[in-house]
Amino acid sequence: MSAEDFSIVTDGEDSALEINKYQAQHEAILKEQNILRDGIANNKYFANEFKRRADEKKALSEEENTKRTKTIQKEKEKCRFVQEENTKLQKEILKINEEMQSLDHKNSSLKKQTEISTAVPERKVVFRGNTKEGAHAVSFDVNPQIVYPMDGGTALITFEEKDVAQNILKLKDHLVLLGECTITVQAKPIQFLAPSYVEMETQVCPRRILVSNLPKAEPEERVLDKLDIHFSRSRNGGGEVENKDMLHDSGTVVITFLDDNIAKGLSDKQDHDVDFGKKKHKVKVTPFLNGEISQMKLCDSECTRTVLLTGIPNIMDKDNLQDNLEIHFQKTANGGGEVEGILYNPLGHTSLALFDEDSPQDSQSKS
Repeated sequence: MSAEDFSIVTDGEDSALEINKYQAQHEAILKEQNILRDGIANNKYFANEFKRRADEKKALSEEENTKRTKTIQKEKEKCRFVQEENTKLQKEILKINEEMQSLDHKNSSLKKQTEISTAVPERKVVFRGNTKEGAHAVSFDVNPQIVYPMDGGTALITFEEKDVAQNILKLKDHLVLLGECTITVQAKPIQFLAPSYVEMETQVCPRRILVSNLPKAEPEERVLDKLDIHFSRSRNGGGEVENKDMLHDSGTVVITFLDDNIAKGLSDKQDHDVDFGKKKHKVKVTPFLNGEISQMKLCDSECTRTVLLTGIPNIMDKDNLQDNLEIHFQKTANGGGEVEGILYNPLGHTSLALFDEDSPQDSQSKS
């Protein structure tokens, strides 16, 4: 083999090495490219994932911001409503304060004005044999008096002792001898609806006064005339009198003036010397109260000494039958006792029995 041939071989071996070297470099470059390609793909994935999550976070944040904005708006509306209510309340408070000041002014100018709230004391009533004309229903006043309409064929009988009345009620049916015949009557209790609690609202009348402590020896007309003359004079603190009324149940006089500014000055002074001719008499002037019942409670009240007899036939004249009933129920053998009052109302007739107060003094005097 010549030297030239050797050199070619040698050159061929070097080329193979170079080729292998470049192939190795190429494969390394391909691997790097694959790694880079995988890195790029991963980066794109993470970039997309990040973008997706960022979009979700953004949407969630926008939703929360929207809710927060609505909540803030609602709270602002509530605050505005509360402020408006507060403004209204302040106006109402101001109005109430003005009204209270007005009421305080009225109270100071009418110092006798008051509210009365009181329980009515329990009072026992009894029938004493009296009747009432011109009444048509049960009525009650604070004396007290009760007008009781009687049915026909009944009688009211009052015993001096309540134990006798209760005994008659326990026996219930009673055989009463009327000459040759006998009748059966029933004994029943007497019950009323009476006030147990009364609440009244009163205020001083600006045009009226109540005059008391009047002279008892003077005639009524003279008393009214002298009071009219005295309280009409301005030097006595009076003014023009519109009306004057005598209240017989209390022995007082109500005087009404035309003007509102007269009554207060007279009642503030209270004592007034009125000329009755021969001498002066000191009368007392107090405010006149207008009032109305604002609340009233009723309760059952039983008359303990009076018994109602029913089922009485009309078989003889009224007086004789009433006398026979009284004789029968006076006898202790019939369960009766001393009779204080009796009234018989025949069938077809109407009677109004008058019950008045059964005072403790009356009960003690009879015991």
